[in-house]
Amino acid sequence: MSKVILYIEDNPDNRLLIRRVLQAEGYEVLEAVDGQAGMERAAEIRPDLILMDINLPEIDGYEVTARLKQLPGLSRIPIIAVTANVMKGDREKTLAAGCDGYIQKPIDIDLLPGQIERFLKKD
Repeated sequence: MSKVILYIEDNPDNRLLIRRVLQAEGYEVLEAVDGQAGMERAAEIRPDLILMDINLPEIDGYEVTARLKQLPGLSRIPIIAVTANVMKGDREKTLAAGCDGYIQKPIDIDLLPGQIERFLKKD
């Protein structure tokens, strides 16, 4: 059975890129376009891993991550920040918010499948 990844991202080009790369690796990729929809989808489908854009409209990825980590049944799902926030301290901020990892944009599509596999093997 393939692993299910939920990608919470407001940019359609980023969603398309990630979906194509990860589906080619055999993952099932589901999407949400904002934080609220992402929280609802996560509760509904209980994915194996969540990729979280940090710069989301309305509720940012830090807040979405914090909320998901408080929910029974969702708190153990790895959440990986996928973000263009690469200034000093940004990685620490994402990890402090509850993210289990950090992938910076622009995404290196050659490295992405290996990064995802490593996070999935931690459970």
